[in-house]
Amino acid sequence: MRELREQLLGIIEKNSRIDLKELAVILGVEEVDVVNELAAMESEGIICGYHTLIDWDKTSLDKISALIEVRVTPQRGQGFDNIAERVYKYPEVNAVYLISGGFDLLVTLEGRNLKEISSFVSEKLSALDGVLSTATHFILKKYKDHGTILAKKYEDSREKITP
Repeated sequence: MRELREQLLGIIEKNSRIDLKELAVILGVEEVDVVNELAAMESEGIICGYHTLIDWDKTSLDKISALIEVRVTPQRGQGFDNIAERVYKYPEVNAVYLISGGFDLLVTLEGRNLKEISSFVSEKLSALDGVLSTATHFILKKYKDHGTILAKKYEDSREKITP
């Protein structure tokens, strides 16, 4: 059962829209087994959601992404959990990670422009009790995201002519 789960998770992590019948064939099990296993992993919190990866640069919407390193003072008995929860409750925040190194948390978010992100950092994030400092990094270009290559090299499809 454990091996089936690992194989199933590996496949749907790369393509969550795969047909259940196709998934059952790949795994060599009945479709009902796939459905039951997916439902079990959803109820256990192993599968937390299904997401679509979008290359926003190819749309007409303006979006900018930022990574914000945050240094905080851990709270007695709570560590970093309370401050992390206060940060991830903001709707503009995509992710919050506890990290090693010179900073404690890594926050990712998207905004319409630099001003929107800088306002979030200065008015909301930096104003939280326990936040000591932040360092904001704007993503200029995405080459690969969630295992998917976004910036493919241009391949010349013209026929080569040699003398």
